[in-house]
Amino acid sequence: MVNPTRGVLYPARLPEFHRLPAPAAVADLVAWFWIPEWDIEPGLSSRQEVVAYPALNLVVDAEAVTLSGATTRLSHRDLRGKSWAVGALLRPAAVAALIDDPTALVDGGRALDARGGDVAELQGAVVAAMGSGDGHRDRAVEVFAGWLAERVGPVEEPARQANALMEILMGEGAALTPEEAAARLAVSVRTLQRMTHRHVGLSPGAMIRRRRLQEAAVRVREQPDVDLASIAADLGYADHAHLTRDFQAVLGLAPRTYRSESSR
Repeated sequence: MVNPTRGVLYPARLPEFHRLPAPAAVADLVAWFWIPEWDIEPGLSSRQEVVAYPALNLVVDAEAVTLSGATTRLSHRDLRGKSWAVGALLRPAAVAALIDDPTALVDGGRALDARGGDVAELQGAVVAAMGSGDGHRDRAVEVFAGWLAERVGPVEEPARQANALMEILMGEGAALTPEEAAARLAVSVRTLQRMTHRHVGLSPGAMIRRRRLQEAAVRVREQPDVDLASIAADLGYADHAHLTRDFQAVLGLAPRTYRSESSR
């Protein structure tokens, strides 16, 4: 599994956070499950800032079941009180069963109707699992995975190809350009574009930029002795200035500033 803090800008500020592998039955549908739990003193809040993966998340909490779209900018959530959430980072194969047009959810989300039916059953089962003592996280993932497997059904070959696309754009040794990704999949760039819009809602180029920025943030934060020009070159940025522009555009601060703040 990838670095569990990848995408999280300030890991030291996280509440209790767990990233759990997807059970075998939903390995084609979910990259991993994630569960934050928090207990914030009354009157206080904890802001969590994230450069999210270019993917959809299905999230269950005590209030709602929400399908969140891919993002193109920095996102945050202010945590208050005592609560939790159980999220599934969805693989492309799961998306079609939940939404017809994921582009409609980019930088947004929508609550699924829980008034009766299977969504209410999912929420009730996860709420019960999270309140059940030791082993609650594993039980929450188990019931979540079972619901999703039944909702999506068998994974056909086109959906498997979409999953392969995600690995090529976001996995280890990821493609650096849409042209490289298309060549690895043996499809045209136009077909690649249609696949990413249908299953993620973003262009291939946007997904590549997001992965590169995530990795840059990890290296800037965790490798304080490595100069920024070297990080930029390793990740395919044209130069240090290109890296700085990407940071400024999405995160609103320069890499040097981020390195300084993340060390506090």
